[in-house]
Amino acid sequence: MGDKTMTADEAVARLESGMTLGIGGWGSRRKPMALVRALLRSPVTDLTVVSYGGPDVGMLAAAGRIRRLVAPFATLDSIPLEPHFRAARESGSLDLTEIDEAMFMWGLRAAAHRLPFLPVRAGLGSDVMRVNPGLRTVTSPYADGSTGAYETFVAMPALRLDAALVHVNRADRAGNGQYLGPDPYFDDLFCEAAGTAYLSCERLVDTAELTKAAPPQTLLVKRLHVSGVVEAPGGAHFTSCAPDHERDEAFQRLYASLPWAEFAERFLTGDEQAYRTAVRTWHEETRDRRGEDRP
Repeated sequence: MGDKTMTADEAVARLESGMTLGIGGWGSRRKPMALVRALLRSPVTDLTVVSYGGPDVGMLAAAGRIRRLVAPFATLDSIPLEPHFRAARESGSLDLTEIDEAMFMWGLRAAAHRLPFLPVRAGLGSDVMRVNPGLRTVTSPYADGSTGAYETFVAMPALRLDAALVHVNRADRAGNGQYLGPDPYFDDLFCEAAGTAYLSCERLVDTAELTKAAPPQTLLVKRLHVSGVVEAPGGAHFTSCAPDHERDEAFQRLYASLPWAEFAERFLTGDEQAYRTAVRTWHEETRDRRGEDRP
């Protein structure tokens, strides 16, 4: 099956400016943040990013790496609107293609099946059609059995990706990926819709171990869709990766409140180990201050 393990920097070195890049996860949940941080250390820019947006979108937008964003939202979950995404939109530094969540999923599914589009009811009668004048509708060639009507659908174009980045709980060296939390977040579709996909994981395990701790249906990502595997404990930080760790809410609030340049200077100027050290130091300082404030 081959050993596809590599470092985050080695994975990102395979990306190029101008690519269409899919990023898995959902909002501030199980985002491949170690890979995003590696991307920020690289010269790659001018990206079209396709994402159920969270801090991945916020950081890349703040750093000026996104030319166009395709997304149904950009949120930190407990903070409804991603602040750095908002700043980028207000400044006009990126273009936005905003579509319904179901349309987004159907676009990934069309790309995964190598179809040019798939019909979907979502979006009809909404402003999605107005703000995306390039969208088209299609009429079913088959009459409804009860009404005899020929239904009209949105023809959602395929969201074909040059590359995808996703994060899961466990993976083996061949690229099989397993999620252990409550939701797959469509990471399998991101991988299948992409020309190449890079999978980071909380822990690298032997293939046989993937089915010992959880049922086979948790094997979300298949090795044939994965080009590289990165072991990255805490690689989703500060987003959640249940059951391995919850969202670091305190640090997320810091991220949302600090000016981007200040946040980047303190936490993103070094490698991944430097990031973890800086985060740990900040938490220790915060605990010390709280101790001093106690009566």
